[in-house]
Amino acid sequence: MLGVVHMPLLLISYFIIGLVVGSFLNVCIYRIPEGRSIISPPSSCGTCGHVLGPLDMIPVLSYIFLGGKCRYCGTAYSPRYALVELLTGCLFVLCGLQYLPGIALFLVFAFVASLVVITFVDFDHQIILDQVLIFMLVCGIGYVAIYSKDYWGALYGMLISGGLMLLIYFVSRGGMGEGDVKLSFVLGVWLGWKAVLVCLLLAFVMGGVIGTLLLATGIKGRKDPIPFGPYLCLGAYIALLYSPYIIFYYWHFFI
Repeated sequence: MLGVVHMPLLLISYFIIGLVVGSFLNVCIYRIPEGRSIISPPSSCGTCGHVLGPLDMIPVLSYIFLGGKCRYCGTAYSPRYALVELLTGCLFVLCGLQYLPGIALFLVFAFVASLVVITFVDFDHQIILDQVLIFMLVCGIGYVAIYSKDYWGALYGMLISGGLMLLIYFVSRGGMGEGDVKLSFVLGVWLGWKAVLVCLLLAFVMGGVIGTLLLATGIKGRKDPIPFGPYLCLGAYIALLYSPYIIFYYWHFFI
């Protein structure tokens, strides 16, 4: 069992790892939909083209110290770059509170990183990238084989969540995206049948509430696409970490 003294140090290290991973995820979010390599060329300013140095790419701190602007041409950067880094760091910390250090936690970090990429790419382009889904599926198979050992739960989860979303896809005649269906199959592997039901319930509730608010406030029109992938990702994250508690309290207070 981890000592009380070591736990804060571990959480700080998870936060820092998350910041660094978040910086890399920004590259993935920007480049993969354009079919560009995430390795080369090096990161550069999108306006002046100047290659960014190490001091320009310190997660969050560079954005703060440079006032959110390019050091070389003064062009303002979107605050979302820092947001993705901070978000990933915080998500990693919450995972660290639920998992002991080891391969399982490493795979969970990979899962969370994939959810972040899917969320922001879907917001920007209304697509869910097959490359990310394949990576997530491979990690999910490893997670089941190494950690959960619930092979039947993973199979049932995949069939239930993917099958349900596939049915909605056909009934809605394309109202649900193909990427959402494929994402649901992968989430079923990760979560198992119980947790994936929690994930889907949360996703539909959050999507319905937020979608209604967007329409009511005029931010979105009736014909404007509203991506569902981000709600699936948020539901999956909550279900992965907290579904046993959600199921327990729901069962005892509402059943």
